[in-house]
Amino acid sequence: RTLALCAPEVPCGAAAAQAFQEAGVTPQPDSLEQDVRAALTRVELGEVDAAVVYETDVRVAGDRVEGVPLPDEVNVTTDCVVAPLAGSASPALAAAFADYVAGDDARAVFQAAGFRAP
Repeated sequence: RTLALCAPEVPCGAAAAQAFQEAGVTPQPDSLEQDVRAALTRVELGEVDAAVVYETDVRVAGDRVEGVPLPDEVNVTTDCVVAPLAGSASPALAAAFADYVAGDDARAVFQAAGFRAP
């Protein structure tokens, strides 16, 4: 079996390293990629058997890959945040966007895409 992981210095690699550490497993990856898309593409092309990627990317890949969730006790999360920039050229628009993202309508969209609510 072959495995692609994200490199440890990128967010998807740091998350995978944490999950493996929690599981007490030392992986032997065949490939270290610079982003999650590259790791998943290696699976889609049949270059590796598996990759540790985000649930959202598995959903985007559709039936080209089969996702297997990590057990809850070793699963880790990555926080995504949105905040208006202090020096925004359109502070009202930036604030409105941040408010929208924090609201129920956007939450439903994010959850449908595989993101989990805070």
